[in-house]
Amino acid sequence: MFKFLKGVVAGSGTGLKDLPYNIGDPYPSAWGSWSHFRGTSKDDGSPVSIFALSGNNAQDGHLAAGRNGVKRLRTVRHPNILSFLHSTEVETHDGSTTKVTIYIVTEPVMPLSDKIKELGLKATQRDEYFALGLHQIGKAVSFLNNDCKLVHGNVCLASVVVTPTLDWKLHAFDVLSEFDGSNESASGPMLPYEWLVGTQYKPMEMVKSDWVAIRKSPPWAIDSWGLGCLIYELFSGSKLAKTEELRNTVGIPKSLLPDYQRLLSSMPSRRLNTSKLLENGEYFQNKLVDTIHFMDILNLKDSVEKDTFFRKLPNVAEQLPREIVLKKLLPLLASSLEYGSAAAPALTALLKMGSWLSTEDFSVKVLPTIVKLFASNDRAIRVSLLQHVDQFGESMSGQIVDEQVYPHVATGFADTSAFLRELTLKSMLVLAPKLSQRTLSGSLLKYLSKLQVDEEPAIRTNTTILLGNIATYLNEGTRKRVLINAFTVRALRDTFPPARGAGIVALCATSTTYDDTEIATRILPNIVVLTIDQDSDVRSKAFQAVEQFLQILKQNYEKTNAGEIGATGGASAIPETAGLIGWAMSSLTLKGKPLEQAPLASSSSAPSLAAAASNATSTATEAPSVKASHHTRSNSDFTDQPAPPSPTSTDGWGDAENGISEGHESDKDGWDLEPLDEPKPSPALANIQAAQKRPVSQSSRPSAATSSRPKLSTVTAAVKSEDDDLWGSIAAPPPATTSRPLNLKKTVQSDDEDPWAAIAAPPPTTRAKPLSSGRGRGAKPAALKLGAQRINRTSSGM
Repeated sequence: MFKFLKGVVAGSGTGLKDLPYNIGDPYPSAWGSWSHFRGTSKDDGSPVSIFALSGNNAQDGHLAAGRNGVKRLRTVRHPNILSFLHSTEVETHDGSTTKVTIYIVTEPVMPLSDKIKELGLKATQRDEYFALGLHQIGKAVSFLNNDCKLVHGNVCLASVVVTPTLDWKLHAFDVLSEFDGSNESASGPMLPYEWLVGTQYKPMEMVKSDWVAIRKSPPWAIDSWGLGCLIYELFSGSKLAKTEELRNTVGIPKSLLPDYQRLLSSMPSRRLNTSKLLENGEYFQNKLVDTIHFMDILNLKDSVEKDTFFRKLPNVAEQLPREIVLKKLLPLLASSLEYGSAAAPALTALLKMGSWLSTEDFSVKVLPTIVKLFASNDRAIRVSLLQHVDQFGESMSGQIVDEQVYPHVATGFADTSAFLRELTLKSMLVLAPKLSQRTLSGSLLKYLSKLQVDEEPAIRTNTTILLGNIATYLNEGTRKRVLINAFTVRALRDTFPPARGAGIVALCATSTTYDDTEIATRILPNIVVLTIDQDSDVRSKAFQAVEQFLQILKQNYEKTNAGEIGATGGASAIPETAGLIGWAMSSLTLKGKPLEQAPLASSSSAPSLAAAASNATSTATEAPSVKASHHTRSNSDFTDQPAPPSPTSTDGWGDAENGISEGHESDKDGWDLEPLDEPKPSPALANIQAAQKRPVSQSSRPSAATSSRPKLSTVTAAVKSEDDDLWGSIAAPPPATTSRPLNLKKTVQSDDEDPWAAIAAPPPTTRAKPLSSGRGRGAKPAALKLGAQRINRTSSGM
């Protein structure tokens, strides 16, 4: 028998040299004759606990009991019983003396008495944590007694250890043995190693060694008594010294006192079964126990119960012990989200708990789960992630964002839900600074090009605002190609007034990017015409912008004359813009619910821009809330009019190589809506509006139109040969002069990689061009004439 037990113990290791763990510092206390050490794995450095028991004689009774404990711990598995990892038995010789040591390696734990001192919980929080722990130990004891018909024999404070997640686990199985009450012929001790148990922890029948009475008692009788001893030691704060101290019930909670007295009944048959103890609703039903229990059986709950629970969890977590929330509840929540059993509202609770962690702990315990969630197909999870991206975006490294997060986030740019498209757009304010130049120029700008002609005016406006905010992260060449074209050709010609205002603000915020020539020939001419815009906010921004850019030119002129600088750009004229442009208010909804306005950058957190830009920003953030519904929702003309021609693959910012593969049909020219019926604009403004509404060139266009612009077909062919320049067709019409300020064909040929040059707007003409004089975008189909033609054909047929 001894050889068999020794073989069981030594089966997972042959010596201390072969032990794949490092033994560290000891804990101050342990059960019985065992020593408890901290340890780490030699393979990956993960923490473990190592228990050691030594004896000078291989036949020592303590070693025999220790081998019994090893065997039992290896074979009994339960969530609330200490998890076994490895064991070995080592013999060392010191002269004529032989020393035998048994080592058990388990999951990392520490003695309960030490953990209680470390936590330092008081009053209600202490009682709630004790209730959670007693509930866990009660389940372990009930499993041994009722399911396995085993008797632990020494349940007490020393036989309980605590995991890093603050779970209580039962160990010290040296005394554990089968309950043989059905064996009437048995006469010897039922617990061979009961002599290891202190007298103060023994019930009266064990003190008297009345094994006949013990065998006639229920299987739980001995361990119920031990559980009563554990309750006393917990609430008294000291170890049990003698049995008589159990009568002192001063510290026992009133809701637990009746069950405590039944556990310690002098008659074994009347002692409370531990499974019945767990049914004590009054004591065990508190916020902490209920919350942890719900998380443990989360997979059994329906979606309504989950949704209700997780919406209340952030408030409940504030009332629970902070240490328990971070070490126990947070890992459970992260795991449930990672494996899909938790609902989307759980992310809010996870981030709130994560905010209580240090930056290092957040990166280890929370961030990996969030990164994995970006790959989820659950739309509710994606929405929740994008709504809270400002809470964790700064903690993610550039490599993680560029390789693991952005590819999943980018799918939202083409989502059918306008709400999700806008959330994706706003998330870029946090994520874009961490993207590589290749991703910024090769992917993000192409998506933004499509969003700037989105059917939702709020999205078009915020796309312009985003471009202004991320301009500093683009390289110089990209800024030169993109910004002016995006802000002047599209934003300043948008039919939505806040979008035009956003274009002006973005130009002011990025004024350090442009040189004098660009300001004088491309920016000012496009802004000046907006000084007579029909919208007062746009006019106000336009006047401020004109003053700002004229001041830049004036300062550069004065410095040039003074010989301080040569013909340089405006970078030295005004201070570098460090602030962020505020988001426009959104009218988008999700499932009938208004979009919660939570701008990623508030005006209070950003330094003020130049005078013109700062004033314009407030309008960009406020005007849409008043005017968005008026321009996009209230006027029935928008829904009654036929949709304008869709900008095909020739209406965008850059070339489509390695870019977006969606069908061109989805790329609607949202800013091409017909204007409201308002007073007739001035001739100059009418000319600009006509340029905005000019339809996209189609293959079926009459030859007369083609002959009037002989170079357009050549340019279009050249651009399409370079993977469809997405913006060539929306360029402003050439001014009515004999000179040709823009040679599109030459530009395309000189820079094959510049998809922006083809859309550069020419200096606007000062001569008013009536809408009826050409085939502009503003020309509406003559419905009556078409009707008359059909009637004539019908008449002729008759």
